[in-house]
Amino acid sequence: MPPSRSRHSTTTLSASKGGAQTQFVTNKRCPYAQKAWIALEASECAFDMREVSLYGAGGKPDWFWKLNPAGTVPVVAVEDGRGKEEEVFADSELILDAVANGHIIGGSGALLAGSLSDEERAVADEWRRAISQQLAPVGKSAVLGGSLPKLRTLLQQLDGKVAGPYLAGERMTVADCAAFPFLWRLDQEFGIGGHGEERLRAWLDQCLDTACIERTIPNQGWWWWW
Repeated sequence: MPPSRSRHSTTTLSASKGGAQTQFVTNKRCPYAQKAWIALEASECAFDMREVSLYGAGGKPDWFWKLNPAGTVPVVAVEDGRGKEEEVFADSELILDAVANGHIIGGSGALLAGSLSDEERAVADEWRRAISQQLAPVGKSAVLGGSLPKLRTLLQQLDGKVAGPYLAGERMTVADCAAFPFLWRLDQEFGIGGHGEERLRAWLDQCLDTACIERTIPNQGWWWWW
C-alpha cells in the first residue's frame, strides 16, 4: 500500500536519501503537476514544494524561468548534496519515469518499476499511453464543450482494461499517478460509474481512499484541465 503520511515541506528544503535535496515546483490546480505530486507522495520522497502562479498580472518569478525556460509546471529539481549541478526534470512524464527508475529517490520505493512483473509493467505503460494520447485530449475536448458520447465510448473501452484494485493490479504504479488527475476531473464534471464504467468507478473510489492521492486533490473551487 502507498504511504499514509505526508513527507513534504512547503517551507524548507528537506534532505532525502544520500543527502540529495528535492524541490518540487507546481501549481496545485494543474492536472499535469498533480501527476507528479502523487508520485512524490506515494514514493515517500522528501521534498520542498514551491507553488507558482501560472496566470495573472504578477507573472512567473525569475528564479522559475531560470529553472525551466519553457515556463511550465511541474518541475522537479534534485541536488545530490555534494555540490554538483542540480538535475532538473521539467515534464510530468519525465518525472514519473524518474520516480519509477529511482532517479528521484523516495523512502518507500513503492513506485519503482523494478519491483513490478513484466506483465504489470506492460499494463502500466499501456495505461500511460492511453492517458496521454487518448484520454487527455478527448477529455479536454468534452470539458470545453466537445463530444460527450466520444468520451463515454472511450471510458467504456478503458473500463475493460482496469486490472483492479489499481490500474495494473494489486499495487499502485505510476500509471495510477498519471490517470487520477484526469479521471477525477471527468468524474467531477460528468460523473463516472454508469454507462459501463463500473470498474473505473471502483478504481476511483480506491484512489480516493488512498492517502497519498487524497492529499493532492484540489480544494473546492476552480481547477483547470490543461
